[in-house]
Amino acid sequence: MKDANQQTEANKKWQEKNREHARYLRNRSTSRSFIKKQATIEDIEELESLIEQRKKDLSSR
Repeated sequence: MKDANQQTEANKKWQEKNREHARYLRNRSTSRSFIKKQATIEDIEELESLIEQRKKDLSSR
């Protein structure tokens, strides 16, 4: 149990030091889970459109 508490504390410390990256990872995980488990065909079509637009935006930088 002591090791689990130490790991939990280490995780919290890392998340506090790396807030932006932790948020990115959390959002990515949520997005993937939604697509795999809940998205309807309409959701997927909309997401495909958003992804294409995002690709264009990133490639024009």
